[in-house]
Amino acid sequence: MKFPVRLPARFPARRSARTAAPIAALVVAALTATACAPGTSDNSGGTDEESGTLRVWLFQEVANEPKEKVVEATVDAFEKAHEGTKVEVEYIPVETRAQKIKAAFNDPKSAPDLMEYGNTDTAGYVKDGGLADVTQEFTDWNEAKDTDPTARQSVTVDGKIYGAPFFVGVRALYYRTDVFKELDLEVPKTQSELISTAKEIRQAKPELYGLAVGGAFTYGAMPFVWSNGGEIAEGKGGSYAATIDSAAAQKGIEAYTSLFGDDNCPAAKCASMGGNDTITAFASGKAGMAIGGDFNHQAVEAGSVKGKYAVVPLPGLKAGEIAPAFAGGNNIGVLKSTSHRTLAVDLMKQLASKKTQGELFDAMGFLPTYSDVRADVAKKEPFVEPFVQTLGAGTKFVPASPAWAEIDASLVLPTMFQEIVSGKKDVAAASKDAATKMNAAFSSAG
Repeated sequence: MKFPVRLPARFPARRSARTAAPIAALVVAALTATACAPGTSDNSGGTDEESGTLRVWLFQEVANEPKEKVVEATVDAFEKAHEGTKVEVEYIPVETRAQKIKAAFNDPKSAPDLMEYGNTDTAGYVKDGGLADVTQEFTDWNEAKDTDPTARQSVTVDGKIYGAPFFVGVRALYYRTDVFKELDLEVPKTQSELISTAKEIRQAKPELYGLAVGGAFTYGAMPFVWSNGGEIAEGKGGSYAATIDSAAAQKGIEAYTSLFGDDNCPAAKCASMGGNDTITAFASGKAGMAIGGDFNHQAVEAGSVKGKYAVVPLPGLKAGEIAPAFAGGNNIGVLKSTSHRTLAVDLMKQLASKKTQGELFDAMGFLPTYSDVRADVAKKEPFVEPFVQTLGAGTKFVPASPAWAEIDASLVLPTMFQEIVSGKKDVAAASKDAATKMNAAFSSAG
């Protein structure tokens, strides 16, 4: 999802890839899931036309023009290779995508042939009958063998593949090199060192958060849970059962919530903070450290700490370990209702190809989903290396259940963290309540 939250543009932008004009938007940070469309009947197109017009929906980015140029070049090559075929690209605001995609699932005539979607939305869209099963085509695609396992997992539901990974995003540890030098601090090598270093910074410089954390920053908190051996949920009986209240998960929750207080990040201010807020605090010089993504690099560079920071993988429990990070990102999928299946699958492969992903990195900074392409871009851009290392160490994903959209939209995990840091509940009670809510969602999703 797409690991990035985008605020909505002032108006939707519908245009061909050839005639697209840039649209000013607002701020980007980390992708969130929204509620998915209700179930629909079988929307299979039933035909497979070999020419005609293909409609594509892609997400509108902040400063969208570089993305449009890459897509336009890909579309040009595709049209030249498929005589009699025209591609129309529409860039849709991310924040209103749920309503637009819901309408498309309910009315196949208005649906595109191909669309970009957040990777946390996959299971919900599959349940709604919106995405085509492209398992065979993906498996036969030569480039697919180099797709990293977590990215492949993000397009997989019940063993079947429903699209191609488009890009990924992960988080690592940003830290102030000037503050560390002034206070003669070592870069944390373990989770316990991270926590103690954060508190040391706060004690020496009370005007700073040691490590900016947020009670509403789910994907900043989960590495603490995962590194302690906890999980959000586990597969059970063809469905999922919450494990956020397990002993291992509770240990990670306790570690994360220990960072909320006057000795690091006061709960009164930090309990309501999300990922955007923590990066804003760091970029503006108000924090010694922050957990941020590769997609936050531009925002930090534009802040007052430019030239005074570095990035390393978030440490795990032991020295040399990297805490597992959430693998956000976006996918490209073919809609089940398309009447141009073969063409749509071919265009999906072109848009998600190594060539296009490499060009999108150059244009937008999107991390490729292919391990070999990521290694190449890391050589070109040193700032990417900590994120590539994080991906290489193994990442985590949310439960591949349509219930996740409801759990995420209902703020189940942020509520749990906020109840703990506010003192309303202890870790055991808050995590047990969160697990109960999650299980109710899993049960209703089937």
